[in-house]
Order: sequence, then structure tokens, then C-alpha cells
Amino acid sequence: MITLGIETSCDETSIGIIENDRILVNLIYTQEQHNKFGGVVPEIASRAHLQNLLPLLKQALTETRLDSRELDLIAATAGPGLIGALIVGYCFGRGLSFSLRKNFIPVNHVHGHLFSIFLSEQKPRFPFVALLVSGGNTALYLIKDFYEMELLGSTVDDAAGEAFDKVGKLLGLNYPGGSEIEKLALLGDENFTDFPVANLAEKYNFSFSGVKTSVLRFIQKNYSEGMDDISKQNIAASFQRAVSEALVQKVDLAVREFKVRDAVLVGGVAANNYLREKLRESLKVKSCNLLYPDLSLCMDNGAMIAFAGLKSYESNYYQTNPITHPFPN
Repeated sequence: MITLGIETSCDETSIGIIENDRILVNLIYTQEQHNKFGGVVPEIASRAHLQNLLPLLKQALTETRLDSRELDLIAATAGPGLIGALIVGYCFGRGLSFSLRKNFIPVNHVHGHLFSIFLSEQKPRFPFVALLVSGGNTALYLIKDFYEMELLGSTVDDAAGEAFDKVGKLLGLNYPGGSEIEKLALLGDENFTDFPVANLAEKYNFSFSGVKTSVLRFIQKNYSEGMDDISKQNIAASFQRAVSEALVQKVDLAVREFKVRDAVLVGGVAANNYLREKLRESLKVKSCNLLYPDLSLCMDNGAMIAFAGLKSYESNYYQTNPITHPFPN
């Protein structure tokens, strides 16, 4: 099966083509025009998707030496995400499927991230625990099989990636803030100050608005006249430690409760090396392996949407389960 995946949920325009679980091409256009605004502007994102989808499709077919008629399946992100951005990719994929007379599979963006690990060389064994950490989502799942999963907990407010971006803005860093904070933190003291780790009644839920506000108050109290570079480095390191501790604690709980052999870290924040190392150290004691996708598969991409669409088609999930799509009822 050759599957085309289309991803336009936020500010990455991506076309991926896979053959079963092998990536043939995975093209990603990152919309850097949002940087000057300090965040994603939905209207600009939608227009950029509209401008880039067809050129990316042509490039993908050229690089794989495929004719569009050789595609067996078309999959596109249907939600969650920015409504305008989703409509562009959804309509593009659905129109392409009509013209080629191929099946069209709407894909939940979250499922794409959860299954992205299966496009990497090392694959997890079912059942496994999956931690999804990105700018829009922070959630913990027990994955029993493809499309047989249990949501254990999720964020009750900000996603972890969103907190990284907002704290990055407080520190005067460029958008997106996650990678910038990680770079600063390498030079800082993670024990400089103790930012809070939320302790919620629901044992698998997350909360990151408190730590974000704590950073704001700390800066207002101690640096009313501005911060030097060393202070920024120390704050970044302490903030990164607090967020990572919150994530590691929940994964530890799930691994102990469900006695899994593998744990998976996916989503944009999965690219954070500090978080990877802290999780690896914690899970090693429990004889549990930590797996994470290749760097290009951590960010939003078409290949993961193609794979999730393929598994949805094979299991008939897309016909038996309603899915959020970008059009109101």
C-alpha cells in the first residue's frame, strides 16, 4: 500500500508518502513568517498552506518517481488544529482523492503523533505507554494495539510546549521558545530556583499554567530592571527541570501500574534532549525502554498522517468511529 499523508494542522505544511511502514518521502515546509509575531497567525498559516501544498505534492511525486495514479490511499489531518489551516489540507486531500478515485481517510492529528514511532527503526511492543508532548497537546496514553488505546490523562490548562513558548517570550527569546530554552538551559544551573510541579487529584493529569505564572512572578520580583544572560540561563534551566519532572512523574506511575516493557515519547517536545535523558534514567531502573521517533517525525509531518491513515483503513476505524473534522455540523 502506497499512502499519501497531508498535514496542515498548524504552521507546518507537509506531504509524506509511505509504502506500508517505510517512508518514501517526507517533505516539511516550516512557516518561519510567524516568528516576528511571537506566535502562529491563523490567517497567515492558512494562506501559506494554500501556496505550498501543490508544489510539495509535485516535489514528492518527483522524488519518489511515482505517478499520482499509483497512490493507493489519501490521508489528511482532520483535527484538532487551526480551523482554516485544517480546511485547506482536508479539502486538498479530499479533492485529490475524488480526482484519482482513491479512498480518503480523515486522520486525528493526535493519532498521527502516537503512531509516528512505528516509522522509526526501533518499534515498541504492545502494550506500551505513550507520552505526547507538543505545543497544543500534553497527554498520556496506554496503547494496547493500533486504534485500541486508553487516554490516561491530559493537561487541564496549558500544554507543555505552549508553556515553553510563553516562558521563552518572558525571557525575550525568539518563537518558538522550546528549542531556544533548551539551548539556554545547557549553560544554566537547573537548581538555581525551584519552580512548582503541580500535584493534581487526577493522578495522570498535567498542569503547566502554574509553573508558567511562577516564572513570570519570579522575573517581576527579581528582575524589574531587566535580566542578564546568566540569569536567563539559570531561569531556563530551572523551568525546564520543573516541566520535565512533572512529565517524568506521570510516566513513572503508568509504567509501574501497567507493567509495560516500552514507553514512547512523541510530539514536538520529544526533541528535547534533557527530557529524553531524564525519562531514560528513570525508566532504566524499572527495566523499561524509552523510544522516540526520529527528529523529523517529532514535528508535525505528513508521513505520520499517512501511517495513521493506513492503519485506520486496515482496521476499518475510519468507518466505525466518528472523527473531528474541520467543518461544523
